[in-house]
Parts: sequence; structure tokens; C-alpha cells
Amino acid sequence: MKAHVDKDTCIGCGLCPGICPEIFEMEDDGKAVASTDEVAENLVSSAKEAEEQCPVAAITVE
Repeated sequence: MKAHVDKDTCIGCGLCPGICPEIFEMEDDGKAVASTDEVAENLVSSAKEAEEQCPVAAITVE
């Protein structure tokens, strides 16, 4: 699976790295980014939770 953050949609709330810091991090521009291309099997559920909790639906995990 892969995670992606749409930087045009992201509002920089910081929720995703709070939920899944192994995959998501905040960049210098104040927006989130998926720090790895491939989501490890053991992190899929927390990455999906970050996707579901994103207030502006900027995250896709597929």
C-alpha cells in the first residue's frame, strides 16, 4: 500500500503524524507529507486511521 498527502488540500493541522508518525511528517512549509513510499503491513491500520481522521480528506492510502 502507498500513502499520499494532497498538499493543495492539506491545512497543516498535524493530526496525521500524531496518529501515524511512522508514515506522516510535517514539512517546513507546514504541510504534511508521507515520509515513505510503501506502507508496511503492520502500519496499514494506523495509516488508514489517519486517512479517515483527516479533516479535509487530503490523505489517500491504497
